[in-house]
Amino acid sequence: MNNDEVISTLNDLIETCKDGEEGFRTCADDLKDTQIKSLFMNRAQGCAQAAGELQQLVRTYGGDPETSSGLGGALHRRWVDLKSLVTGKDDKSILNECERGEDVAVRSYRTALEKNLPVDVRNIVERQYQGVLQNHDQVKRLREQFKNA
Repeated sequence: MNNDEVISTLNDLIETCKDGEEGFRTCADDLKDTQIKSLFMNRAQGCAQAAGELQQLVRTYGGDPETSSGLGGALHRRWVDLKSLVTGKDDKSILNECERGEDVAVRSYRTALEKNLPVDVRNIVERQYQGVLQNHDQVKRLREQFKNA
């Protein structure tokens, strides 16, 4: 894999992280449960840190790091906002949409890991992927708790 391909892959993941950061913040803003709101703000910070780590890696490989989220993430956040308006910003509905956003993050990291990444990049992406899986599973558990309540 050449440097341009590595940089492109990392920039795609940076967009995913930025989408996650903004998505968690959007969901936190709309949630009524203060404990989950705090958890989501923490997850947003974790996404920002992951993006920063990837941005530094892009610089190491001689590229210009992505600094913004993607169009898909913006559209998803608008969908969360719209759905929240229709459902009265119900925590269960917000958690459903947040889980869908985390599904996208899982797919993005899996796609990156299918590539022949340099060892240093692969190690970081794999570590971050484990965090993405934890985020996804945590959101799913919260959603299921609200579903069964």
